[in-house]
Amino acid sequence: MDFGLVLLVLGGFLLGGSWSIWRADSDTKGRTGPQMLFAGILLASALVASAAGILRMV
Repeated sequence: MDFGLVLLVLGGFLLGGSWSIWRADSDTKGRTGPQMLFAGILLASALVASAAGILRMV
């Protein structure tokens, strides 16, 4: 298995985790600060992993 494909799968997994955290808000308080921070970190990690995977495959 190519390492670029592994990075793309990892990026997709992190993107799904970011989306899951982002939409898990409270009905009364909305999204909390740490929740938004962690979702942002996961989103940035997903973008980096996906870009690295694409560049490894090229």
